[in-house]
Amino acid sequence: MKKVRKFAAGLTAALAISALAAPVTQAEEGDLLARIQEKGEIVIATEGTWAPWTYHDEDDKLVGYDIEVAERIAEHLGVKATFVEGEFDGLLAGIDAERYDIMANGVEITEERAAKYDFSDPYCYIRTAIMVAEDNDEIQSFEDLDGKTTANTLTSTYAALAEGYGATATGVDDLNQTIELLLAGRVDATLNAEVTYYDYKREHPDAPIKVAALTEDASYVSIPVRKGEDSATLIEAINEAIQELSESGELSELSVKYFGSDMSQDPKAASGQEAGTEAAGTEAQTE
Repeated sequence: MKKVRKFAAGLTAALAISALAAPVTQAEEGDLLARIQEKGEIVIATEGTWAPWTYHDEDDKLVGYDIEVAERIAEHLGVKATFVEGEFDGLLAGIDAERYDIMANGVEITEERAAKYDFSDPYCYIRTAIMVAEDNDEIQSFEDLDGKTTANTLTSTYAALAEGYGATATGVDDLNQTIELLLAGRVDATLNAEVTYYDYKREHPDAPIKVAALTEDASYVSIPVRKGEDSATLIEAINEAIQELSESGELSELSVKYFGSDMSQDPKAASGQEAGTEAAGTEAQTE
């Protein structure tokens, strides 16, 4: 009996030593990418109600620019993409609470968000557009807004931008009211995110409006991940996926598919300027 006890005690000790000597995996160390690949799934937060970024089609299938980009990122990581839908603010809170691994929802990089989250490289660039009636040739630049009238919500950065160029801003409640005023000739122009124009033209292809000018700066749309050292390898892998999608032309194809225009390229890089994160506000179509 004593021999049995001694054997058991020796076995327990040996197992304990073996456990201590066993290598610690990256997942056990807290590496987020390793944990995602270990479970074979990346959980992606999205709204599902915001076309053309993330929405349900006629068959109730979740589709959109962000959805397809996120699916390709998951494919690059070698895992399944699982989407969880909810309201925007709750989705960001879910990243903090580790309910979601990443978020794909037209999320714009801001200083406030950059202080709280790590961001991937941008995969979409959105500039501010001057929208005018199709027969308006007087406005061809932002300087031409001087002395003109515009329509925007008065608290928006667009109204402030228009007034900064000498325009008089008329307050409106929504985009439809803005377009009505524009087509009725009651205002000369409106300022908004260029994607707003493309999305409106997609829904109203015969609307007699056009883009007169675009800002050189763009807001940067990226993938947010909770901040921390354990997210570094995940961000690196996501950046690799975005680069591959860009180089293969897939990102451009998806942008044209959903927006009617290629917004996957940095306009500053195209013009030889140094890229940055500063841009005129685009709160109507980026979040």
